[in-house]
Amino acid sequence: MKNENMLMLGYSEVDITPSHSVEMVGFGREDERSRGILHNLSAQISVWKMNEEICCLVALDHIGFCSQNANFLRKEIGKLLDVSEEKVMFCFSHTHSGPNESKEPEYFQFVCQQIKNGVLLAVQKMIQVSAAWGNAYSDIGLNRRRDCEQLDRRIGVLKVCDANDGKIKLLLLRLTAHGNVLKADNYLISSDYFGMVRNLLQTEYGCSVMTTQGASGNVAPKYFKSMINPPDACDDRFIRSDTALMDMAEEIADSIRRMLDSVCPQPVNQLAMFSKSITLCSDVPSYNDALDIADDAKKYCGIDGTSWLAEVERLKNAGIQEQSDSTEVQYFVIGNGCLCGVANEVMCEFALRISEYLHDDYFYFGGYTNGCKGYFPIEEEFDKGGYEVYWSMLIYYIYHGRVFPFRRNSASELIRFVVENLENRITCQTPENKN
Repeated sequence: MKNENMLMLGYSEVDITPSHSVEMVGFGREDERSRGILHNLSAQISVWKMNEEICCLVALDHIGFCSQNANFLRKEIGKLLDVSEEKVMFCFSHTHSGPNESKEPEYFQFVCQQIKNGVLLAVQKMIQVSAAWGNAYSDIGLNRRRDCEQLDRRIGVLKVCDANDGKIKLLLLRLTAHGNVLKADNYLISSDYFGMVRNLLQTEYGCSVMTTQGASGNVAPKYFKSMINPPDACDDRFIRSDTALMDMAEEIADSIRRMLDSVCPQPVNQLAMFSKSITLCSDVPSYNDALDIADDAKKYCGIDGTSWLAEVERLKNAGIQEQSDSTEVQYFVIGNGCLCGVANEVMCEFALRISEYLHDDYFYFGGYTNGCKGYFPIEEEFDKGGYEVYWSMLIYYIYHGRVFPFRRNSASELIRFVVENLENRITCQTPENKN
C-alpha cells in the first residue's frame, strides 16, 4: 500500500534529436546549419509527489529555450499534471551543438509533444522512493579568466532509491562547466559531455541519470575537442584531446565513485517547488559607447555588431533609456537540498556566495533554468567587460529582450533576493515540516 507521506517519483526519458538538418545555436557563426548527428539529444523527465505537492523537473539537451517557448511548454505540462507553471522546472544542459528552437518551429513542436508524452509516461511509473544528497568535488572546468581561480567544484548528487528494495533508481547530478567541449568547428548535433556522463553512469550503476547545469557562465570545460584555437580555451590550462568528451565524463564519474557509497538515502520529509520574481534593469548605452563596444567585439571576437548598433540607435531615437526584465527565481527543494536557478548564464561566484551566505553546501544555484536570457556578470566581471558582459549581446540580444547587461549592482540584488526568499520560506514553515 502506498504511503502518501512518502516521496514518490515517476521517471521517463525521451529522444529529442532532430530528424533533419536544422539551424544550430551557440557560436554566432554565419553558417549555423547542422551537418549530421554525432550524439542523440534527450530530455529526462521526473515527476515528484508527496502529500499534496506535485512538481516536475525536466532536464533537456539544449542551449536554453527563449523564455516565451519555455514558459509555454511549462504551462502545457502543468495542465497535464493539474499544477501551476511554477511547479514545472526546466534545466537546460547548455550544449552549444543543438538546434535553435526559436528558428525551427517544427522542431520545437516535436520537442513539446515528446516531453508531454514523457510526462504522462512518468506519471504511470510512480514508485515510493528514499533519497539523500551528497557532494563530489572535481575540477571539470576552469574559470575563463586566467587570473581568476573562482570555481564551484561541487558535483551535487541526489541519490534516489526504491523505498522497498533499496536499489538505486535515479542519480540526479548538478555539474558546473559550459556545455561546449565541442567548439565552433563542430557542425554535428551533440549532447556534448552531458550525454557521455549519463551513458557512463547508467551503465555502471544500472539506473537512470539526470544531468543539470550549474552557474557556469564563466566556467569553460577543462578538456576540449577542436581543430581551431577557441577564445575560451586559449591558454595552457586547457587540454586539447580527441577523447575530450569521455575525458570529462570519466573525471566526473571517478569523483562520484569515491563518494556514492557514503550517501545513504532516507525517507524525505520535504518537497516543494516555487518561484519568486525580481525586476532588474539594464541601461541602453549611448551610440558612441555602443560603437566602441562593437569595434572591440569585431577586433577581438570577429563579431559583426551592425544589427545591434541599429537596435541601440532605434531605442535611443524612441527615447528609451533603460530596459527591464522580470527575472523568475525558481526553487526545487527536496529533502535538505535545493536546486535554484534563473534563465541567465550566471557566473560561478553567484553559486559560491549564495551557498556561503546560507551556510549550505546543498544549495545549488545555477543558470539555464527555464530558458537562457544572456550572461549575468558578477560585479568584478562587469568591470572587466569582454564577451560575457558586452560582446555576446551583439549576437543574442534578439532573444534576450535587452541590448545591454543588467546594471552592475544587479548581481548583489539577485543574490540578496535568492537568500531572503529562501529564508522567508523556511521561517514560515511549521517545525514538523522543517528538516
